[in-house]
Amino acid sequence: MHLPPTLAELSAAAANVYDAIFHGGVADLRRTPASIIDEAPQRTVFRYHPVRDAPATGALPVLLVPPLAAPPTCFDLRRGCSLVEHLLAGGRPTYLVDYGSIGFSDRDLGLEHWIDGVLPGAIRAVSEDAGGAPVQLVGWCLGGIMALLTAAADRELPIDAIATVASPFDFRRVRLLEPFRLPINATGGWLLSPIYRALGTAPAPIVRLVFQLASIDKELTKPLARLCHLDDREFLAQIEAVDAFTRDMQAYPGRTFGQLYHRFFRVNDLADGRFALDGRVLDLRDVTVPVMAIAGDSDVLAPRPAVHHVAALLPNAAEVRLETGPGGHLGVLTGRAARTTTWVWIDEFFSDRHAEDAGGPGLRVVA
Repeated sequence: MHLPPTLAELSAAAANVYDAIFHGGVADLRRTPASIIDEAPQRTVFRYHPVRDAPATGALPVLLVPPLAAPPTCFDLRRGCSLVEHLLAGGRPTYLVDYGSIGFSDRDLGLEHWIDGVLPGAIRAVSEDAGGAPVQLVGWCLGGIMALLTAAADRELPIDAIATVASPFDFRRVRLLEPFRLPINATGGWLLSPIYRALGTAPAPIVRLVFQLASIDKELTKPLARLCHLDDREFLAQIEAVDAFTRDMQAYPGRTFGQLYHRFFRVNDLADGRFALDGRVLDLRDVTVPVMAIAGDSDVLAPRPAVHHVAALLPNAAEVRLETGPGGHLGVLTGRAARTTTWVWIDEFFSDRHAEDAGGPGLRVVA
């Protein structure tokens, strides 16, 4: 907003303030309509309803894989800024796996529960619902890591391609965590272990706090930013939607959090692409499907070197593409700039797979 503001800016600001006070906000947080096609413990698979006037592309089904603890609305943040809406508008059959709420009774669930049970079941359910077609996966953050480990664990799954967004594979390159590594390792990890073991979970408030600390600069300047953009409805709606997303953070199951804490953070077990789990070793060299890894240029939770490290771990993938888009950890997935970067790259990556199936150009390596 200019100083002094124009009459049009004052009018827009007044309308936005009115809606924020009397209509509950300026963001349209209605979820995209969907129906349940499959249910099991910690697994509800939704099929989003197709939209009118979407092209008949014959595209393969897309399964959205959220991380644990984060609400699945990461893919459907708000009307007008939703990856789900974008995929449907492009004629792609779109699905989502939702893990539901995590409580104390889930404390013994480890990563193997999702990698061996939840995600394979969701992938098969989507493939069956789509007439036996192979499935294209989009995983954000830990969702991308779990998607790749699932593909490595079972090469017979009907997976066509995997796109990961803000998924770190080398935790030594997450500089935000470095100040905590020394005291945590000096105590053998016991700085946090008693908490999640006693509670049975990593509580939602802690998960929410970590997410907020990753963008502490934006959190501190948010009131001023709102004031300076009172006339910008899109800007205000995005802040409002991100706040709603953050409030809905869930807990981690205690055992899963312990694996992430000790194996990923402390030992950096993923960095060589091999991960011992439940009596066997998962190896990303067993992933043969095409993979794309997208990083955010201002992401401190999953900086570009940590995300793109995955390329060195996938020697047998049919193709590996690396991209870097604008935004932080959530912004690179569903910020306003993602419409012309991340979403376009996902479209192109998945469309290339479809073209090759139809006899189009062969695979190429992009790094």
